[in-house]
Amino acid sequence: MYTASWGDVVRRDLFGPDPDPRDRPYRLVIRLALIVFRLFRFRFDVRGQEHVPTSGGAIICSNHVSFLDFTFLGLGALPKHRLVRFMAKSAVFSNRFSGPFMRAMQHIPVDRTAGAAAFDAAVRALKDGQVVGVFPEATISSSFTVKDLKAGAARMAVQAGVPIVPAAVWGGHRIATKGHDVVLRRGVPITVLLGEPIVAAPGEKAQSLLRRTRAAMETLLDEAQRSYPDRPADDGDRWWLPAHLGGTAPTPEEAAVRDNEYAAGRKVASTRTPPLAQLRKLVSRARR
Repeated sequence: MYTASWGDVVRRDLFGPDPDPRDRPYRLVIRLALIVFRLFRFRFDVRGQEHVPTSGGAIICSNHVSFLDFTFLGLGALPKHRLVRFMAKSAVFSNRFSGPFMRAMQHIPVDRTAGAAAFDAAVRALKDGQVVGVFPEATISSSFTVKDLKAGAARMAVQAGVPIVPAAVWGGHRIATKGHDVVLRRGVPITVLLGEPIVAAPGEKAQSLLRRTRAAMETLLDEAQRSYPDRPADDGDRWWLPAHLGGTAPTPEEAAVRDNEYAAGRKVASTRTPPLAQLRKLVSRARR
């Protein structure tokens, strides 16, 4: 297990011997993230960093269980001194607070009603030798299993001629995920697994590459879940485990129904506490 130290925060060689000056904002954000990781003493189990190429374009395809997944996933590429350009919904870029940071870090906005521009931008970044991070499920999986994947990542890999590095993240949903309260607890274990690169065979279609990617992601997620060091404290704490491992999270079928209802504009039942009540709870916990 790795716990961020103050030494990591100030390490001069954290980003390699000759980091690109244009990435100063991104490097600052990473150092700030390491400060947060240190303060909350998150315990990281990061495996497979050797699968991230030291140069050239690559796509990291990961499952998606929490709002913080991208911050954790970036740790997997950091030992190779690679910065991941994540594809994220355009609303994050239009936000007054997060937008300037997202643009400064050269992440890629995705307009779900007109995705061609994001696809082209990602392919250009890949051909320029960048690492692009994709959550091909498109949204957080409330069943905590791998949902059906969008084909965009596989199409990008074929068009740009780059490998896909499958990945799995697990544990961050216990802090912040869809439909549940944010709980800023200390010492939460976070698992990040990176698998062997998947390269499209000559003439291989995107759908075939997508199936191989999903199979690899499912294998990695299963390993992350089964090797995770924490277990639910009691029956009321089983919400963060998938149903097939004895948890009370919705099954993939139930989650799909909820996603469809949400997409149709219907109100979906949530266990989330109203924001003001959440803030009061967090302040009360901080005073203890």
